Amino acid sequence: MSRADTGIVRAPGRAPQGAYVPPPPGAARGASGTSPLHHDYRGYNGKDDQTSRSSKEPPISKHRKKSRPGPAPAGAARAAAATLSAMGAATAAGPHEEAEQISWPTLAWEYGKAILFAVALALIIRSFVVQAFHIPSGSMIPTFVEGDRVLVSKFSYGIRSPFSNRVLIATGEPGRGDVVVFKNPRDTDVDFVKRVMGLPGEEVELRDGVFFVNGAQTPDPWGKYRGRPGIPSRNFGPVRIPEGQYFMMGDNRDFSNDSREWGFVDRSLLRGKAWRLYWSWNSEPGISFWKRLRGNRLLKHIQ
Repeated sequence: MSRADTGIVRAPGRAPQGAYVPPPPGAARGASGTSPLHHDYRGYNGKDDQTSRSSKEPPISKHRKKSRPGPAPAGAARAAAATLSAMGAATAAGPHEEAEQISWPTLAWEYGKAILFAVALALIIRSFVVQAFHIPSGSMIPTFVEGDRVLVSKFSYGIRSPFSNRVLIATGEPGRGDVVVFKNPRDTDVDFVKRVMGLPGEEVELRDGVFFVNGAQTPDPWGKYRGRPGIPSRNFGPVRIPEGQYFMMGDNRDFSNDSREWGFVDRSLLRGKAWRLYWSWNSEPGISFWKRLRGNRLLKHIQ
């Protein structure tokens, strides 16, 4: 088509600003696969479109080969591999995956270990630290009453072997006035609780309820004589206590079966020193349930 046919007069040699310049016939397509129209386009300001890129970036060339990335540093490669591995593990586990089923033998073994540990711990505490005893009679009234339960310190007079009751480590000696639990000299399967009144080597005597040690009257704030005047148990001795043995009496002197009846107590028969009440329950008939608990005796320190 001639210029006259368009109805527009153009200056020779150059197209107007912003006008479209068609490519020459037979022009080849760009190296990138796009039409040369994209690369040869001139904008409204007459500048090449490549000027919108950074000045540091080389212009796009039809003949420039596509750059290939170089090998990544070894550290970066290892980090990427670790990340992909973690992502794969998380995907394999999944947030909603069900917990692994535990077999019955494994479960039984775990419970068995817990039970064995609890039993071993209880035996250690019972043998070396503290043990609970029940008071079945009134021989120690008013210190103990029937239904009291008392904690006994097992290490007050020495740490003993749980099998032979032999003292392994001595920690102290019984003193006059101590309330102790010991094995009955006549029947070692039975435990008694009494008060130490005579020590090894001393001479003890009762004269109408008055206590003497080595011929001298000795204070006895614990002994109570009530209900049975004139009985022979108010008079006893004098007797000498052998070494390594102790003279025991109940606080309820007229109703106590103690050293006045069956003799002295060897040190090897001692179980421990009474420490504190932890429970007291009145089991007498005719009492309502809510009045059976003796709250005023709970946690009472033994003196």
